[in-house]
Amino acid sequence: MNRRTFLLASSFLPAFGCATGRSGELQELERLRASSHRGEPNRVRDPYRHPIEVITFFGIRPDSTVVEILPGSAGYYMEILAPFVRERGLYIAAGRDERAPPQYLADHQKLLDRIRAEPALYGSVQVTKFNAGLHDVAPPGSADFVITFRNLHNWIERGEVEGALRAFHRALKPGGVLGVVDHRGRTDRDQESQMKSGYVREDYAIALIERHGFRLAGRSEVNANPRDTKDHPEGVWTLPPTYRLKSQDRAKYEAIGESDRFTLKFVRR
Repeated sequence: MNRRTFLLASSFLPAFGCATGRSGELQELERLRASSHRGEPNRVRDPYRHPIEVITFFGIRPDSTVVEILPGSAGYYMEILAPFVRERGLYIAAGRDERAPPQYLADHQKLLDRIRAEPALYGSVQVTKFNAGLHDVAPPGSADFVITFRNLHNWIERGEVEGALRAFHRALKPGGVLGVVDHRGRTDRDQESQMKSGYVREDYAIALIERHGFRLAGRSEVNANPRDTKDHPEGVWTLPPTYRLKSQDRAKYEAIGESDRFTLKFVRR
């Protein structure tokens, strides 16, 4: 067993225990991942984002209360998680507040319209506000999970990360899980020098989050990408799905794929 497989497999054990006892849940996740309700732009990202492995690594169950921070109108994880917890749990979309720039408010409205338009999938979804530490993303102490994908680098750069982590800590039950995925930075450069490129050093992220009332409980290499050299002219946005250079060297960046990412699981102290 190689290192990546070992890290991933060992991380499943505390959350899932005996595999046979959770086979029905895994089958349901796979059914939802393959379902026709998911948009094609999201489907093509599955080989890079490994949604089922990430959800099971975090330990999300059908009876969980899950808060996703800024799911956006694309709803990559919402498409799977909202129907997964619909009957016995709760999915909360912590979206933009009225202070957000116009383009973000427009995207938030698209999210609201989508939720209203598909009640069979999203009728039980609750929507709350997120803006650093200004709002409660869920009633205090109510959430089993707070999850965030590729947002940490933005909050660090904007000086909003401490407020965000306070909001997550308030929302979670004691022992609740904070799941974080982001673009993994280089260890031969300090955090400040690569901040504008969208990358975050994994050790920096862990130390930062642990200073705010969380304990690292596991890490998975499921979203690792050793092809990502992290020295691209437009930072992480050079790579798919953004392709900021458009047609320039597109085949090169397509071959690299989406960024190298850390996947971290923290427990609220």
